[in-house]
Amino acid sequence: MRWLFRFFSLWPLAALHALGGLLGWLVWAVSPAYRQQFRANVAQAGLSFEAARPAIAEAGRFVAELPRLWMRPPGQSCLGNVQLEGGVHAERAFGAGRGVIFFGPHCGSFELGPQALAELYGPRFGPITAIYRPARKPSLARLESLARDTPQLSVVPADLRGIRLMHKALKANRAAALLTDQVPPEGLGVWAPFFGKPAYTMTLAARLALQSGAALLPVSCERLPNGGGYILKIWPPVSSLTTDTLAAVTAINQAIEMIVLSQPGQYLWGYARYKTPRRPTPERAAAKEVP
Repeated sequence: MRWLFRFFSLWPLAALHALGGLLGWLVWAVSPAYRQQFRANVAQAGLSFEAARPAIAEAGRFVAELPRLWMRPPGQSCLGNVQLEGGVHAERAFGAGRGVIFFGPHCGSFELGPQALAELYGPRFGPITAIYRPARKPSLARLESLARDTPQLSVVPADLRGIRLMHKALKANRAAALLTDQVPPEGLGVWAPFFGKPAYTMTLAARLALQSGAALLPVSCERLPNGGGYILKIWPPVSSLTTDTLAAVTAINQAIEMIVLSQPGQYLWGYARYKTPRRPTPERAAAKEVP
Protein backbone atom coordinates (compact mmCIF):
# COMPACT_ATOMS: atom_id res chain seq x y z
CA MET A 1 0.00 0.00 0.00
CA ARG A 2 2.72 2.47 0.98
CA TRP A 3 4.80 1.92 -2.16
CA LEU A 4 1.70 2.46 -4.31
CA PHE A 5 0.97 5.76 -2.59
CA ARG A 6 4.62 6.74 -2.98
CA PHE A 7 4.47 6.02 -6.72
CA PHE A 8 1.38 8.14 -7.34
CA SER A 9 2.62 10.93 -5.08
CA LEU A 10 5.22 11.74 -7.74
CA TRP A 11 2.59 12.42 -10.40
CA PRO A 12 1.57 15.99 -11.28
CA LEU A 13 -1.74 17.04 -9.76
CA ALA A 14 -3.36 17.42 -13.19
CA ALA A 15 -2.44 13.84 -14.10
CA LEU A 16 -3.80 12.51 -10.80
CA HIS A 17 -7.04 14.36 -11.34
CA ALA A 18 -7.35 12.98 -14.87
CA LEU A 19 -6.83 9.45 -13.54
CA GLY A 20 -9.25 10.11 -10.70
CA GLY A 21 -11.93 11.31 -13.09
CA LEU A 22 -11.76 7.98 -14.92
CA LEU A 23 -11.92 6.14 -11.61
CA GLY A 24 -15.04 8.05 -10.60
CA TRP A 25 -16.83 7.13 -13.82
CA LEU A 26 -15.73 3.50 -13.51
CA VAL A 27 -17.38 3.23 -10.09
CA TRP A 28 -20.50 4.87 -11.53
CA ALA A 29 -20.59 2.35 -14.38
CA VAL A 30 -20.28 -0.79 -12.25
CA SER A 31 -22.49 0.07 -9.27
CA PRO A 32 -26.26 0.39 -9.77
CA ALA A 33 -26.75 0.99 -6.03
CA TYR A 34 -24.34 3.92 -6.13
CA ARG A 35 -26.13 5.42 -9.14
CA GLN A 36 -29.50 5.07 -7.42
CA GLN A 37 -28.29 6.68 -4.19
CA PHE A 38 -26.57 9.49 -6.09
CA ARG A 39 -29.69 10.36 -8.11
CA ALA A 40 -31.99 10.14 -5.08
CA ASN A 41 -29.87 12.54 -3.01
CA VAL A 42 -29.56 15.00 -5.88
CA ALA A 43 -33.32 15.00 -6.40
CA GLN A 44 -33.92 15.49 -2.66
CA ALA A 45 -31.74 18.60 -2.80
CA GLY A 46 -33.93 19.98 -5.57
CA LEU A 47 -31.15 19.91 -8.17
CA SER A 48 -31.01 18.59 -11.68
CA PHE A 49 -28.80 15.63 -12.46
CA GLU A 50 -26.78 17.81 -14.84
CA ALA A 51 -25.90 20.23 -12.01
CA ALA A 52 -24.46 17.39 -9.94
CA ARG A 53 -23.05 15.29 -12.78
CA PRO A 54 -19.43 16.57 -12.37
CA ALA A 55 -19.42 15.05 -8.86
CA ILE A 56 -19.12 11.60 -10.42
CA ALA A 57 -15.60 12.36 -11.61
CA GLU A 58 -14.79 14.54 -8.59
CA ALA A 59 -15.30 11.61 -6.22
CA GLY A 60 -12.53 9.76 -8.05
CA ARG A 61 -10.31 12.84 -8.03
CA PHE A 62 -10.59 13.01 -4.26
CA VAL A 63 -9.13 9.50 -4.01
CA ALA A 64 -6.44 10.11 -6.64
CA GLU A 65 -5.07 13.25 -4.98
CA LEU A 66 -4.55 11.58 -1.58
CA PRO A 67 -1.07 10.14 -2.36
CA ARG A 68 0.27 13.57 -3.27
CA LEU A 69 -1.19 15.09 -0.11
CA TRP A 70 -0.25 12.33 2.29
CA MET A 71 3.21 11.50 0.95
CA ARG A 72 4.63 14.98 0.48
CA PRO A 73 8.11 15.43 2.04
CA PRO A 74 8.19 16.34 5.76
CA GLY A 75 8.05 20.09 6.22
CA GLN A 76 6.67 20.75 2.73
CA SER A 77 3.69 23.08 2.85
CA CYS A 78 0.32 22.07 1.39
CA LEU A 79 -0.55 25.72 0.74
CA GLY A 80 1.37 26.18 -2.51
CA ASN A 81 -1.72 25.85 -4.71
CA VAL A 82 -4.38 26.88 -2.16
CA GLN A 83 -6.22 30.22 -2.38
CA LEU A 84 -7.79 31.47 0.86
CA GLU A 85 -11.12 33.29 0.95
CA GLY A 86 -12.91 34.54 4.06
CA GLY A 87 -9.90 34.50 6.34
CA VAL A 88 -11.32 37.51 8.17
CA HIS A 89 -13.97 35.26 9.76
CA ALA A 90 -11.31 33.06 11.35
CA GLU A 91 -9.28 36.06 12.54
CA ARG A 92 -12.34 37.53 14.25
CA ALA A 93 -13.29 34.22 15.81
CA PHE A 94 -9.84 33.59 17.26
CA GLY A 95 -9.74 37.20 18.43
CA ALA A 96 -12.88 36.64 20.50
CA GLY A 97 -10.90 34.22 22.65
CA ARG A 98 -13.48 31.41 22.85
CA GLY A 99 -12.10 28.83 20.46
CA VAL A 100 -13.12 27.92 16.91
CA ILE A 101 -14.94 24.92 15.47
CA PHE A 102 -14.24 24.49 11.75
CA PHE A 103 -16.81 22.20 10.16
CA GLY A 104 -17.81 21.20 6.67
CA PRO A 105 -19.29 18.54 4.40
CA HIS A 106 -17.80 15.77 2.31
CA CYS A 107 -17.36 18.20 -0.54
CA GLY A 108 -14.32 19.03 -2.66
CA SER A 109 -10.96 18.22 -1.07
CA PHE A 110 -12.18 17.75 2.49
CA GLU A 111 -8.93 15.94 3.35
CA LEU A 112 -6.84 18.97 2.40
CA GLY A 113 -9.04 21.45 4.29
CA PRO A 114 -7.95 20.65 7.89
CA GLN A 115 -4.28 20.43 6.91
CA ALA A 116 -4.43 23.82 5.19
CA LEU A 117 -6.24 25.38 8.17
CA ALA A 118 -3.62 23.93 10.51
CA GLU A 119 -0.78 25.49 8.53
CA LEU A 120 -2.57 28.84 8.39
CA TYR A 121 -3.60 29.15 12.03
CA GLY A 122 -1.66 26.54 14.01
CA PRO A 123 1.58 28.56 14.35
CA ARG A 124 -0.29 31.44 16.02
CA PHE A 125 -3.14 29.76 17.87
CA GLY A 126 -1.88 26.27 18.56
CA PRO A 127 -2.50 22.93 16.85
CA ILE A 128 -5.94 22.21 15.43
CA THR A 129 -7.58 19.09 16.84
CA ALA A 130 -9.40 17.09 14.16
CA ILE A 131 -11.57 14.07 14.84
CA TYR A 132 -11.72 11.18 12.37
CA ARG A 133 -12.70 7.56 11.94
CA PRO A 134 -9.68 5.35 11.20
CA ALA A 135 -9.79 3.25 8.04
CA ARG A 136 -10.81 -0.36 8.58
CA LYS A 137 -7.73 -1.70 6.80
CA PRO A 138 -4.79 -1.55 9.29
CA SER A 139 -2.16 -0.61 6.70
CA LEU A 140 -4.28 2.28 5.41
CA ALA A 141 -5.11 3.38 8.97
CA ARG A 142 -1.41 3.60 9.81
CA LEU A 143 -0.74 5.61 6.65
CA GLU A 144 -3.64 7.94 7.47
CA SER A 145 -2.33 8.57 10.97
CA LEU A 146 1.23 9.29 9.83
CA ALA A 147 0.05 11.64 7.09
CA ARG A 148 -2.51 13.57 9.11
CA ASP A 149 -0.73 14.00 12.44
CA THR A 150 1.60 17.00 12.05
CA PRO A 151 3.03 19.60 14.44
CA GLN A 152 0.07 21.89 13.71
CA LEU A 153 -2.65 19.24 13.31
CA SER A 154 -3.53 16.78 16.06
CA VAL A 155 -5.79 13.99 14.84
CA VAL A 156 -7.86 12.10 17.39
CA PRO A 157 -10.20 9.14 16.94
CA ALA A 158 -13.95 9.48 17.31
CA ASP A 159 -14.11 8.14 20.84
CA LEU A 160 -14.39 9.39 24.42
CA ARG A 161 -10.76 10.46 24.64
CA GLY A 162 -10.88 12.26 21.30
CA ILE A 163 -13.95 14.27 22.27
CA ARG A 164 -12.36 15.28 25.57
CA LEU A 165 -9.26 16.49 23.73
CA MET A 166 -11.41 18.58 21.37
CA HIS A 167 -13.18 20.18 24.32
CA LYS A 168 -9.84 20.89 26.00
CA ALA A 169 -8.52 22.55 22.84
CA LEU A 170 -11.55 24.83 22.58
CA LYS A 171 -11.24 25.85 26.22
CA ALA A 172 -7.65 26.91 25.45
CA ASN A 173 -8.88 29.12 22.54
CA ARG A 174 -7.60 26.67 19.98
CA ALA A 175 -9.52 25.12 17.10
CA ALA A 176 -11.25 21.84 16.38
CA ALA A 177 -12.26 20.47 12.98
CA LEU A 178 -14.80 17.87 11.93
CA LEU A 179 -17.12 16.76 9.13
CA THR A 180 -20.73 17.10 10.25
CA ASP A 181 -22.62 15.45 7.39
CA GLN A 182 -21.88 11.83 8.27
CA VAL A 183 -24.40 9.67 10.10
CA PRO A 184 -23.27 9.04 13.70
CA PRO A 185 -24.06 5.91 15.74
CA GLU A 186 -27.46 5.68 17.39
CA GLY A 187 -27.72 7.92 20.45
CA LEU A 188 -25.07 10.38 19.25
CA GLY A 189 -27.32 12.44 16.99
CA VAL A 190 -30.78 13.83 16.38
CA TRP A 191 -33.12 13.73 13.42
CA ALA A 192 -32.81 17.16 11.81
CA PRO A 193 -33.89 18.44 8.39
CA PHE A 194 -31.34 18.21 5.59
CA PHE A 195 -32.61 19.44 2.24
CA GLY A 196 -36.15 19.11 3.55
CA LYS A 197 -35.92 15.51 4.78
CA PRO A 198 -35.08 14.26 8.31
CA ALA A 199 -31.48 13.03 8.48
CA TYR A 200 -29.80 11.60 11.55
CA THR A 201 -27.19 14.26 12.34
CA MET A 202 -24.36 14.35 14.84
CA THR A 203 -24.78 16.66 17.82
CA LEU A 204 -21.08 16.87 18.63
CA ALA A 205 -20.31 20.20 16.94
CA ALA A 206 -23.43 21.83 18.38
CA ARG A 207 -22.76 20.53 21.89
CA LEU A 208 -19.14 21.65 21.82
CA ALA A 209 -20.16 25.12 20.67
CA LEU A 210 -22.94 25.49 23.22
CA GLN A 211 -20.76 24.28 26.09
CA SER A 212 -17.57 26.18 25.24
CA GLY A 213 -18.90 29.29 23.49
CA ALA A 214 -16.64 28.52 20.52
CA ALA A 215 -17.44 30.03 17.11
CA LEU A 216 -18.87 27.68 14.47
CA LEU A 217 -17.20 28.37 11.12
CA PRO A 218 -18.29 26.49 7.97
CA VAL A 219 -15.39 25.61 5.66
CA SER A 220 -15.16 24.35 2.09
CA CYS A 221 -12.16 23.38 -0.03
CA GLU A 222 -13.19 23.55 -3.67
CA ARG A 223 -11.10 21.73 -6.27
CA LEU A 224 -10.26 23.84 -9.31
CA PRO A 225 -10.30 22.30 -12.82
CA ASN A 226 -7.27 20.97 -14.70
CA GLY A 227 -5.10 20.58 -11.62
CA GLY A 228 -5.32 24.31 -10.95
CA GLY A 229 -5.32 23.95 -7.18
CA TYR A 230 -7.98 24.69 -4.59
CA ILE A 231 -10.02 27.47 -3.02
CA LEU A 232 -10.18 27.18 0.76
CA LYS A 233 -13.19 29.25 1.82
CA ILE A 234 -14.12 30.13 5.39
CA TRP A 235 -17.79 31.08 5.47
CA PRO A 236 -19.50 33.48 7.91
CA PRO A 237 -20.08 31.93 11.35
CA VAL A 238 -23.26 30.19 12.36
CA SER A 239 -24.85 32.77 14.64
CA SER A 240 -27.70 33.12 17.13
CA LEU A 241 -27.32 29.63 18.61
CA THR A 242 -29.82 28.82 21.34
CA THR A 243 -29.44 26.24 24.08
CA ASP A 244 -31.73 23.95 22.08
CA THR A 245 -29.58 21.21 20.55
CA LEU A 246 -31.98 20.43 17.70
CA ALA A 247 -32.13 24.09 16.68
CA ALA A 248 -28.33 24.31 16.75
CA VAL A 249 -27.94 21.12 14.68
CA THR A 250 -30.51 22.41 12.20
CA ALA A 251 -28.52 25.64 11.81
CA ILE A 252 -25.37 23.59 11.13
CA ASN A 253 -27.22 21.53 8.49
CA GLN A 254 -28.38 24.75 6.83
CA ALA A 255 -24.77 25.91 6.59
CA ILE A 256 -23.83 22.57 5.01
CA GLU A 257 -26.67 22.95 2.50
CA MET A 258 -25.35 26.41 1.57
CA ILE A 259 -21.91 25.00 0.82
CA VAL A 260 -23.25 22.04 -1.17
CA LEU A 261 -25.51 24.24 -3.29
CA SER A 262 -22.56 26.54 -4.04
CA GLN A 263 -20.58 23.61 -5.51
CA PRO A 264 -22.97 20.72 -6.29
CA GLY A 265 -20.47 19.23 -8.70
CA GLN A 266 -18.11 18.35 -5.84
CA TYR A 267 -20.33 16.83 -3.15
CA LEU A 268 -20.29 13.10 -2.41
CA TRP A 269 -23.89 12.51 -3.45
CA GLY A 270 -23.46 8.75 -3.28
CA TYR A 271 -23.34 8.75 0.53
CA ALA A 272 -26.41 7.26 2.27
CA ARG A 273 -27.13 10.45 4.21
CA TYR A 274 -30.65 9.43 5.26
CA LYS A 275 -29.88 5.94 6.52
CA THR A 276 -30.83 4.59 9.93
CA PRO A 277 -27.91 4.92 12.38
CA ARG A 278 -26.04 1.88 13.61
CA ARG A 279 -25.91 0.95 17.28
CA PRO A 280 -22.95 2.54 19.10
CA THR A 281 -20.19 0.78 21.00
CA PRO A 282 -20.30 1.32 24.80
CA GLU A 283 -17.43 3.81 24.53
CA ARG A 284 -19.18 5.90 21.88
CA ALA A 285 -22.41 5.81 23.84
CA ALA A 286 -20.52 7.23 26.84
CA ALA A 287 -19.24 10.04 24.61
CA LYS A 288 -22.75 11.46 24.58
CA GLU A 289 -22.24 12.50 28.19
CA VAL A 290 -18.89 14.25 27.69
CA PRO A 291 -19.13 17.94 28.66
